[in-house]
Amino acid sequence: MKISIVTATYNRPTLLARLYKSIYENSKQYRDIEWLIMDDGSDTSLQSTVLEWKKEAEFSIRLFRQNNAGKMAALNFLVPKTTGDIIIEMDDDDYFVPNIFIKIILDYQKILKNDKVYGVIYEKELTQNNQHINMNLKGEIRTLYDLHYKEKEDFDMALTFRGDYRRKFSYELENGEKFVTEARMYYKMDQNMKGFLIQNDPIMICEYRDDGYTKGIEKLFQNNPYGYYAFFREVFSYSQKGILFSKRLYNLKHFILFGYLTKHKFLEMWKVPRGFNKILFMLLYLPGKMKSRKRFGDIA
Repeated sequence: MKISIVTATYNRPTLLARLYKSIYENSKQYRDIEWLIMDDGSDTSLQSTVLEWKKEAEFSIRLFRQNNAGKMAALNFLVPKTTGDIIIEMDDDDYFVPNIFIKIILDYQKILKNDKVYGVIYEKELTQNNQHINMNLKGEIRTLYDLHYKEKEDFDMALTFRGDYRRKFSYELENGEKFVTEARMYYKMDQNMKGFLIQNDPIMICEYRDDGYTKGIEKLFQNNPYGYYAFFREVFSYSQKGILFSKRLYNLKHFILFGYLTKHKFLEMWKVPRGFNKILFMLLYLPGKMKSRKRFGDIA
């Protein structure tokens, strides 16, 4: 089986070199891999650096370049060009733990005969404040939707996908925005599928940085409200059975927040939730709108 690694990068040559080193070291044990890189409009070209890596590596490295359009657009370009049986999306500030590719291959051999299982979930090992997967779930099969909303799981997931299924999907961006929560695509992938095989082993190390998406969440919300609004609107169309009450509140609060940021009117939003969610929406709308105005100011 072949592993395809896809990475979008922007102005992080040192971190990208660290990721390359981790791939190179792992390739000594397993060489049937490829690495596709999108330079998302970095100030300095990566061409000469990647050429040096190609001289050393015994696996395929392909470099592409686009005007700065964001990570999602970059991955939408790269994924269809992959040829692997397994696809792993790696941020440029993440890197693989040693001797992990063979472990991934062995895990995929467990799901080959079940075409309703479309990937394997691992942990990301964080450099600080690590949250670990519930050991009771190891070996279980779950959708990401159920993990997020029904299992009380709060750990950083390293997702790996069956290539043939992942290539059927892309990140849906709205109104020229550069970012959308990955969950919007993941939940659509979950439909009519059993989900992922869950493993508790870390396969990569993640370091949250001051210039990353997570640290700049307020700016991220303001710059990409339409994609978030579309996501939370879609969440109400999925099965609400078994969802934790705290997650219902989370969805409704954010639905109201992004409705405010995108200037959607109450009557238009009121039509979206169903059943008990509609009652909660009516109770939360005015306090949520006031809190959104206090948080982000008046929307012109």
